[in-house]
Amino acid sequence: VQLQASGGGLAQAGGSLRLSCVSSARTFSSYPMGWFRQAPGKERGLVAAIGRNGGTYYRDSVKGRFTISRDTAKNTVYLQMSSLRPEDTAVYYCARSRNWDPSKEGLYDVWGQGTQVTVSS
Repeated sequence: VQLQASGGGLAQAGGSLRLSCVSSARTFSSYPMGWFRQAPGKERGLVAAIGRNGGTYYRDSVKGRFTISRDTAKNTVYLQMSSLRPEDTAVYYCARSRNWDPSKEGLYDVWGQGTQVTVSS
Protein backbone atom coordinates (compact mmCIF):
# COMPACT_ATOMS: atom_id res chain seq x y z
CA VAL A 1 0.00 0.00 0.00
CA GLN A 2 1.25 3.47 -0.86
CA LEU A 3 -0.07 6.90 -0.01
CA GLN A 4 0.80 9.85 -2.22
CA ALA A 5 0.23 13.29 -0.73
CA SER A 6 0.12 16.47 -2.75
CA GLY A 7 -1.26 19.99 -2.73
CA GLY A 8 1.13 21.74 -0.40
CA GLY A 9 2.71 25.04 -1.22
CA LEU A 10 2.96 28.64 -0.19
CA ALA A 11 -0.08 30.59 0.96
CA GLN A 12 -0.65 33.93 2.61
CA ALA A 13 -2.26 34.19 5.99
CA GLY A 14 -6.00 33.98 5.55
CA GLY A 15 -5.65 31.98 2.38
CA SER A 16 -6.57 28.42 1.49
CA LEU A 17 -4.96 25.22 0.29
CA ARG A 18 -6.32 21.76 -0.36
CA LEU A 19 -4.21 18.72 0.30
CA SER A 20 -4.90 15.39 -1.38
CA CYS A 21 -3.75 11.91 -0.50
CA VAL A 22 -4.27 9.07 -2.95
CA SER A 23 -4.13 5.48 -1.79
CA SER A 24 -2.96 2.65 -4.01
CA ALA A 25 -5.09 0.16 -2.06
CA ARG A 26 -8.50 -0.99 -3.28
CA THR A 27 -9.39 -1.46 0.38
CA PHE A 28 -9.09 2.30 0.99
CA SER A 29 -12.69 2.63 2.16
CA SER A 30 -12.13 0.05 4.92
CA TYR A 31 -9.70 2.19 6.90
CA PRO A 32 -9.84 5.42 8.86
CA MET A 33 -7.45 8.05 7.54
CA GLY A 34 -5.65 10.92 9.16
CA TRP A 35 -3.64 14.01 8.40
CA PHE A 36 -0.69 14.85 10.63
CA ARG A 37 1.74 17.73 10.60
CA GLN A 38 5.22 18.42 11.89
CA ALA A 39 6.67 21.88 12.21
CA PRO A 40 10.42 22.46 12.56
CA GLY A 41 11.58 21.59 16.05
CA LYS A 42 8.20 20.21 17.06
CA GLU A 43 6.72 16.76 17.38
CA ARG A 44 4.40 15.38 14.76
CA GLY A 45 0.75 15.64 15.75
CA LEU A 46 -2.67 14.76 14.44
CA VAL A 47 -4.54 17.48 12.56
CA ALA A 48 -7.70 15.68 11.49
CA ALA A 49 -9.04 12.19 10.95
CA ILE A 50 -11.96 10.61 9.16
CA GLY A 51 -13.53 7.26 9.84
CA ARG A 52 -14.86 4.57 7.53
CA ASN A 53 -18.36 6.02 7.75
CA GLY A 54 -17.32 9.65 7.49
CA GLY A 55 -17.08 10.54 11.16
CA THR A 56 -14.47 13.21 11.74
CA TYR A 57 -12.07 14.43 14.39
CA TYR A 58 -10.11 17.69 14.50
CA ARG A 59 -7.51 19.13 16.77
CA ASP A 60 -8.84 22.21 18.51
CA SER A 61 -6.62 24.70 16.70
CA VAL A 62 -8.04 23.82 13.27
CA LYS A 63 -11.71 23.39 14.12
CA GLY A 64 -13.83 25.61 11.90
CA ARG A 65 -10.93 26.22 9.51
CA PHE A 66 -9.98 22.79 8.17
CA THR A 67 -12.23 20.12 6.69
CA ILE A 68 -11.27 16.52 6.10
CA SER A 69 -13.18 14.45 3.57
CA ARG A 70 -12.79 11.31 1.53
CA ASP A 71 -13.82 10.14 -1.92
CA THR A 72 -13.90 6.36 -1.95
CA ALA A 73 -14.38 6.22 -5.72
CA LYS A 74 -11.05 8.00 -6.12
CA ASN A 75 -9.30 6.37 -3.15
CA THR A 76 -8.51 9.86 -1.96
CA VAL A 77 -8.66 11.76 1.29
CA TYR A 78 -8.61 15.55 1.30
CA LEU A 79 -7.75 18.26 3.76
CA GLN A 80 -9.30 21.59 2.87
CA MET A 81 -7.47 24.30 4.80
CA SER A 82 -8.91 27.79 5.05
CA SER A 83 -8.12 30.87 7.10
CA LEU A 84 -4.54 29.71 7.18
CA ARG A 85 -2.21 31.05 9.84
CA PRO A 86 1.58 31.19 9.98
CA GLU A 87 1.46 28.61 12.76
CA ASP A 88 -0.06 26.13 10.29
CA THR A 89 3.32 26.00 8.55
CA ALA A 90 4.54 22.41 8.64
CA VAL A 91 5.09 19.27 6.65
CA TYR A 92 1.73 17.52 6.36
CA TYR A 93 1.47 13.75 6.22
CA CYS A 94 -1.47 11.52 5.45
CA ALA A 95 -1.69 8.15 7.11
CA ARG A 96 -3.89 5.08 7.29
CA SER A 97 -5.16 3.80 10.61
CA ARG A 98 -5.95 0.20 11.50
CA ASN A 99 -8.83 1.29 13.69
CA TRP A 100 -10.86 4.34 14.69
CA ASP A 101 -9.06 5.94 17.61
CA PRO A 102 -7.71 9.14 16.05
CA SER A 103 -5.36 10.19 18.80
CA LYS A 104 -3.46 6.89 18.89
CA GLU A 105 -0.62 7.46 16.48
CA GLY A 106 0.50 3.89 16.95
CA LEU A 107 -2.54 2.68 15.01
CA TYR A 108 -1.42 4.46 11.85
CA ASP A 109 0.54 1.89 9.87
CA VAL A 110 0.95 3.40 6.41
CA TRP A 111 2.31 6.91 5.84
CA GLY A 112 2.59 9.18 2.86
CA GLN A 113 5.75 11.08 2.05
CA GLY A 114 4.67 14.48 3.33
CA THR A 115 3.90 17.75 1.63
CA GLN A 116 5.19 21.14 2.75
CA VAL A 117 2.74 23.89 3.66
CA THR A 118 4.15 27.35 4.27
CA VAL A 119 1.96 30.22 5.39
CA SER A 120 3.37 33.72 5.23
CA SER A 121 2.16 36.56 7.41
